[in-house]
Amino acid sequence: MIDVRNLTKRYGKARGIEDLTFTVDKGEILGFLGPNGAGKTTTMRIITGYLAATSGTVKVDGFDVFEDAMETRGKIGYLPENPPLYKEMTVRSYLQFVSELKGIPRSKRKAAIDLAVESAGIDTVCNRIISNLSRGYRQRVGLAQALLGAPEILILDEPTIGLDPRQIIEIRRLIQSLGEKHTIVLSSHILPEVSMICSRVLIINNGRLVASDTPSGLSRRLRGSGRIAVQVRGPADRVASVVRELPGVRSVSVETPAPETQEREVLLSVETDVSIDVRESLFAAMASHKWPIVEMKTIDMSLEDVFLKLTTEERLGDETEVAPGA
Repeated sequence: MIDVRNLTKRYGKARGIEDLTFTVDKGEILGFLGPNGAGKTTTMRIITGYLAATSGTVKVDGFDVFEDAMETRGKIGYLPENPPLYKEMTVRSYLQFVSELKGIPRSKRKAAIDLAVESAGIDTVCNRIISNLSRGYRQRVGLAQALLGAPEILILDEPTIGLDPRQIIEIRRLIQSLGEKHTIVLSSHILPEVSMICSRVLIINNGRLVASDTPSGLSRRLRGSGRIAVQVRGPADRVASVVRELPGVRSVSVETPAPETQEREVLLSVETDVSIDVRESLFAAMASHKWPIVEMKTIDMSLEDVFLKLTTEERLGDETEVAPGA
């Protein structure tokens, strides 16, 4: 749905983004991450047609953002970091105004507004003045304006910024439900939120793309190995010995079980080769010895660890400025 190729934006000598290339598939929820000033908002504004690029191309569903601006804008709903709300208006009158700006035919506006209101969950506040709404509901109104016209793509820049924990959970659930019908690009500083919502993440730093993968894939690549925690009902020494012999297992450490389960259960931390999934062979080995697996789970670096590792490397020899606020 989105195809970005060699995208660059410069502000005089300062760099906003440099040679970005990535794609977003239909139906995907993509997390777009980077420290302040990395170029996230700049990239989103270019994709949505609000900002021109210095060089490179952006295509939305096959249409060039710069050459087919009207066609691509009709396919995108954009929620900026600060939603463009007219707070003296009621919710419904504001959405009516936005639907006119978007060129939705008069005969279809009521249905379009009703659908956006239902999707954003704001039907109970439609007749209220926007300034009287909570921050969470104002954010939902911003989402509703992005949803007007049923765009195939939603670009959401920090959709939960400034919200309290309860409101964050509500907006998170709303975005997850919207992902069933829309392709979504989501920028957020709340990394656990990205892990829960997004199927893939892009990380940019100093205007350049530094990683693109699933959160678990990034964890394995940066660690250089996989890690599995497995709890088995069986003799600790023998269980550990069998696991060590499995193909792809690099090392096994035995965690000390609780005294009451010393003879019955053992908890192992198993380090594995990145390229080999040992879970199936581990399960088969335990079954052949009639040692039941009580629990088995992969252990990944947190997205915070991945993010910090990729964005805090020193920029040796890089004398190019990054545009402030990009």
